[in-house]
Amino acid sequence: MNFVCENCGYESSKWLGRCPMCGNWNTFREIKGTVKKEEKKGQLVNLAEIKEREEERIKTEIEEFDRVLGGGLVKGSLILIGGEPGIGKSTLSLQISLALLNKGFKVLYVSSEENPFQIKMRYSRLSSLKTNYEKFYLLFSPDLEEIVLQIEELNPQIVIIDSIQTIEDKKIPSVAGSINQVREATLTLLNLAKRKGLPIIIISHVTKQGLIAGPKVLEHMVDVVLYFEGDINTDYRILRCEKNRFGPANEVGIFEMQESGLQEVKNPNFLFLPHLKEEVFGLAFVPLSEGRRIIVTEIQCLATPTYFSYPQRVVQGFDIRRLSILLSVLDIQADINTGRYDIYLNIAGSLQIKETASDLGIICAVASAIRKSPIKRLTCLLGEVGLLGEIRPVSFVRERVKEVQKLGFNRIIVPKENLPISPLTNGLEIIPVNSLREVFEILNLK
Repeated sequence: MNFVCENCGYESSKWLGRCPMCGNWNTFREIKGTVKKEEKKGQLVNLAEIKEREEERIKTEIEEFDRVLGGGLVKGSLILIGGEPGIGKSTLSLQISLALLNKGFKVLYVSSEENPFQIKMRYSRLSSLKTNYEKFYLLFSPDLEEIVLQIEELNPQIVIIDSIQTIEDKKIPSVAGSINQVREATLTLLNLAKRKGLPIIIISHVTKQGLIAGPKVLEHMVDVVLYFEGDINTDYRILRCEKNRFGPANEVGIFEMQESGLQEVKNPNFLFLPHLKEEVFGLAFVPLSEGRRIIVTEIQCLATPTYFSYPQRVVQGFDIRRLSILLSVLDIQADINTGRYDIYLNIAGSLQIKETASDLGIICAVASAIRKSPIKRLTCLLGEVGLLGEIRPVSFVRERVKEVQKLGFNRIIVPKENLPISPLTNGLEIIPVNSLREVFEILNLK
């Protein structure tokens, strides 16, 4: 007889009032009997005996989604899509199944959150063309065993689970959505996907911190982890790849939410550059590398005299701890005192900047806001800023410069260590710099 904690999965041979692992009270439940598992011997294969074959991918014809996956769905893969409520996870999954349905694929959509009539209403809204629904099947059940049985009998070509937190295994004494249930359901679906060569998409809720709900091992078990980002009060959504066993990670796809569903944004640069030809203080432009895509976006900063004991720091789209470091560098290395100002920083288009190549643009935007001196228009900034005020080299400089040139910028400031850059035409001036003081002299921000 064993007892297991419903919250963290800790097992004990006797009942305990308080779990020694997670510290919660009254979470131990008795496991009635043991589950007999079929014994299977591992397969030992010599690497030289394995014949190479071309990777099989299923293209959904949703180009932004296919790009994020590295070219399409891989047979036998388990894909996890996470995001905040209302961000568009179910809408995207319905559009994926609709696209594959139009190509003749057999689709199974498993939902425990919406009944079949609600899903049919959403399909009718998303589909602008007449669609043959004969190969589309809906399963409204939270029972893991029944889901597996239906997949075995139906033999679909793609399965969508909405959502993994609602699936439960009756043999596990815990409620749906608990750590044990999510882990067991994901493991069962993973083994099923590998055995049948079946792509399975599972949708997951996120916590208040924006992380995938459930055990962290969930992200390690699946093949692909996708996050849906963006402000639900705006129309634009960003699908970001955090992990991909079959292609490059950190790739992004950009969508616009409309009444007819998610529409692809194939040229996002003009979306993130509404003030390209204006001279406004507190505004800087930076070419960001998002996977294989270069997105030139604007950084907006507002600096106002503070009326508090401690100056306010409000940031959207950037790490506030990284901003604190850059403000300290600005204080010491450029003699610009930020301690008397409230700093409000925003990255346009709901982008989330994670790379340090944007450091120079952020520092210059803050300095421009404090000095009330606009940066000369059609100027782009690129470089990582060190603690001593030095400008460090960054990656993919040629690709970034090429995109900046394509958008019609007049000049770009880059780290000197990234030179030489192949000569470019169309009048783009490339200005190499070594230190922050050199940049401020060029931009007249001293």
